Amino acid sequence: MNWTLAIPEIVLSCCGMAILLYGVLSRGNAFFMSSMLSVGALLLTGVLVLSTDAGSGFFGLFITDAFSAYIKLTILVAAALSIVMALGYAEHANMQRFEFPVLILLCSVGMLVMASASSLMTLYMGIELMSLSIYVLAAFARDDLRSSEAGLKYFVLGALASGLLLYGISLVYGFAGSMSFDALGAALADPKKVSAGLVTGIVFIVAGLAFKISAVPFHMWTPDVYEGAPTPVTAFMGTAPKVAAMALLVRSLAGPFSDLLGQWQQLIILVSIASMLLGSLAAIGQSNIKRLMAYSSIGHMGYALIGLAAGTPAGIRGVLIYLVTYVFMNSGTFACIIAMRRRGRAVEGIADLGGLSKTDPGLALALAIFMFSMAGIPPFSGFWGKYFIFSAAVAQGMWPIAVIGVLTSVIGAYYYVRIIKVMYFDNAEPAFDARPASLSFVAAASCIFTTFFFLFPAPLVAAADAAARALLG
Repeated sequence: MNWTLAIPEIVLSCCGMAILLYGVLSRGNAFFMSSMLSVGALLLTGVLVLSTDAGSGFFGLFITDAFSAYIKLTILVAAALSIVMALGYAEHANMQRFEFPVLILLCSVGMLVMASASSLMTLYMGIELMSLSIYVLAAFARDDLRSSEAGLKYFVLGALASGLLLYGISLVYGFAGSMSFDALGAALADPKKVSAGLVTGIVFIVAGLAFKISAVPFHMWTPDVYEGAPTPVTAFMGTAPKVAAMALLVRSLAGPFSDLLGQWQQLIILVSIASMLLGSLAAIGQSNIKRLMAYSSIGHMGYALIGLAAGTPAGIRGVLIYLVTYVFMNSGTFACIIAMRRRGRAVEGIADLGGLSKTDPGLALALAIFMFSMAGIPPFSGFWGKYFIFSAAVAQGMWPIAVIGVLTSVIGAYYYVRIIKVMYFDNAEPAFDARPASLSFVAAASCIFTTFFFLFPAPLVAAADAAARALLG
């Protein structure tokens, strides 16, 4: 059975249970210590991921390779950054409860399982473990009506997406006779023998996973949930779960369904174009920065799907590089958003950033760097993420989607640059409250990665290349 391949997941689960017991038995406020222990558990899990050998275990349900290791490390970094951001937020939002970091740990376990899924059964188990935790996190600020509404909306629509996913899995199992990725790959080696029912099942699976990455037309939950959920939860939802769901989409389509590229490629291209267009156009009229980031995330997932549509090692490599750059610039942006607090009250309006360069030059500079990076302006990491994506598409002769990607990037640059204009050229608003050191740490670390990525891209590019080749054999 080779259960040792799942040691990182087992250890993280045990750590989560131990921290939960610590919080229950602790006499005082255990939030800070639970958060620090959770970050330590994530770091320990990262070390175990790096030391785990490649192989298949649990009777073919679980696989570890360079691809899963790359995704797992990205997820763990995103989760750790989210917990650190919560330290500077929970005190003001009455969220200093030890259950918060424990839920992020359990959610991370589900995402690690997703990264190593080699069966449709494991795929579904990982997604549900992740989703159940996020439902609670979205409504964690129980005294805030917006947070309760966000949790309810995400739960109802998430249940619908799970139903679509399960229906797709049942169709694939019924027409192919197996849920194992290896068995499916062997059975689908001849596309001429593929039935219409199987293709329909694949469409439903893509629809269920597209909901998790908030791709069009399954994006309807994103703006309301992003706005209503506590901001550290929004930062978490915008990074780690999207990485895990995108990885699962890549592994399932580029793995067992790789021989059906002609059947699912057009679907991915359509979803990608729709996501890029909606993400770039719908954000223009937003005045709330969290809603703007919601539409921005929709557009960014559209860009990432271009690499999957290419269906080549270069395309998968581009997706993996893009996901890492997105995690850092998104986490840094939300650290800056959490720092937007005036007289003890959180503010979310773009107009509240007026004249920030005069009242807090450091915060304004960091947010400007993240906005330039998201717009894809060199030399920041966001530019290089898009470069690898677009170059893979062009190499496959997919000029139209690459051109659309560039044009939507230009349109999207308008609302990113508008934020910079507000910070540097509008009249100064009252200064924000002093920000906690935890937010400064996340913003600074993300800023350093985003700014200086172009000087040392080789390690990440080599790791992404090895992960892509491991996935495609």
